[in-house]
Amino acid sequence: MPSTEEQRVEAALAAAEGWPGVRAGETIRTVTLPGMTLAVRRRAATADGLEPALLVHGLGGSSRNWSSLMELLAGDLECEALDLPGFGASPPPDSGDYSVIGHARAVLRELEASGRGPVHLFGNSLGGSVVTRVAALRPDLVRTLTLVSPALPELPPQRTALPTALLGGPGMGRLLRRMTRALSPEQRARDVLHLCYGDPSRITPEEFSAAKAELERRQSLPYFWDSLTRSARGLVNAYTLGGQQSLWRQAERVMVPTLLVYGVRDRLVSYRMARRASRAFGASRLVVLPEAGHVAMMEFPDLVADAFREFRAATTREG
Repeated sequence: MPSTEEQRVEAALAAAEGWPGVRAGETIRTVTLPGMTLAVRRRAATADGLEPALLVHGLGGSSRNWSSLMELLAGDLECEALDLPGFGASPPPDSGDYSVIGHARAVLRELEASGRGPVHLFGNSLGGSVVTRVAALRPDLVRTLTLVSPALPELPPQRTALPTALLGGPGMGRLLRRMTRALSPEQRARDVLHLCYGDPSRITPEEFSAAKAELERRQSLPYFWDSLTRSARGLVNAYTLGGQQSLWRQAERVMVPTLLVYGVRDRLVSYRMARRASRAFGASRLVVLPEAGHVAMMEFPDLVADAFREFRAATTREG
């Protein structure tokens, strides 16, 4: 009889192998770490000896959110993107810890186990708050930090972000499951994309099809709502932390060069926080994209790739 741990790993492998939205040139593998199994998406680099990068998605997202950017950066970086525990093809963590600190622990364990560090570390939304903690705690593992609409404390939040903040409330998982049961997969995918894109007309048929297939797959998983609502609760809790654990205080501790990318049409993280972020991260470069929403690396991957290349070149000259 296989052990519980072996069954968990086998289930994770099966999930990764059948995961929708894997592009040509990409692979997904699973990595078994203490207390968790993570799915890691890899984009084949177009040259040898490139510096490594690790990319971390936001709340409700997955490693697929980085596919377009990884494809554009394949000649610049050796890119990998992970699925945080309970998201994408990664099963829940054994501990049930979906706090920002818990997700940061997952990123740290993957970095330590892979031996790829120091890496160019990217984060979007929730992933931005997660990698901010990673960079503050372990600067030896990070070359540069790139944050796309990072979820840093914004009080009060803009009104369009309130439903997302309320996700973490008691009983919201059961309520949302009932509320969305009657919605078709097409409508659910459309609602999510329209919230995240600044200009929904930029959603390609290929992106919509991949988002629909992934959402269908994820919502069939027994832990889908639990991982989503508990991660939302963890993010809200992180917003209330004070002292040295404050996310803004953590940002001030980041010593590596940091690129900040904000979208003016972002409905979840206000671009008005950009100036505060540029002050908090000491060695930072700020890029504001007028037409972008919450996921600039999906809407305008070419602009984000160019911004990173310019940022990296400037960092190399200054270094």
